[in-house]
Amino acid sequence: MPRLARLTCLLVLLLPLPALAQSTPEAEWQAYERALADGARHAGYWQAGWTTVYAGSLALNAWQASEASDRDDRFDARVGVVKSTLALGGMLFDRQPHPAALRELRDGDDDVARARALLESVAAEERRRRSWRARLGSLAVNTAAGLAIAVGDDRERDGAINFATGMLVSELQLRTQPGQATAAINRFQPVSVSLGDLRLEGEYAFLVGPQQLGLALRY
Repeated sequence: MPRLARLTCLLVLLLPLPALAQSTPEAEWQAYERALADGARHAGYWQAGWTTVYAGSLALNAWQASEASDRDDRFDARVGVVKSTLALGGMLFDRQPHPAALRELRDGDDDVARARALLESVAAEERRRRSWRARLGSLAVNTAAGLAIAVGDDRERDGAINFATGMLVSELQLRTQPGQATAAINRFQPVSVSLGDLRLEGEYAFLVGPQQLGLALRY
């Protein structure tokens, strides 16, 4: 027997609970529903939090644009007004997909295939929102703002700081978005087992708990 196979068998024998279990369609549907519910709740907090941040930033920049005593501060605040307005508009019009997907799931039947397809579409949107393409908008806005200060107002150092700060905030916003659908859809992964001429196709998922380690099989 190959060494890896012997180690695998030994690991299975040492588990305190049975390592193999079969996932039921009801349990899988509930897992998807729970993932979307958690994602919708996270999306609500995320939306409210970042909307508040950008609304507060817009109000502060609008005040400083006219009331700040230093000319450079007034110029930076005017740039900040534009950036905060664009960011706030994005928060108001580009909504997270989880709440709508959760409503659609609950309004339909308990079909697992339909639930999985819905979750896959939400997971794809989560990945899109974290991709490098999702950073192009903030890159363009922060580059324009940095150049406006560095070139338009002849303050290279302040322009670089404005660019770096804006990109850091944008990255933080992007990374704090909901990701529950991606985590749930990765719960099961395809697997195939060959025994001579016999080939079995299915899916597996690891089950990790405080006092157990298991493997769920679906075939």
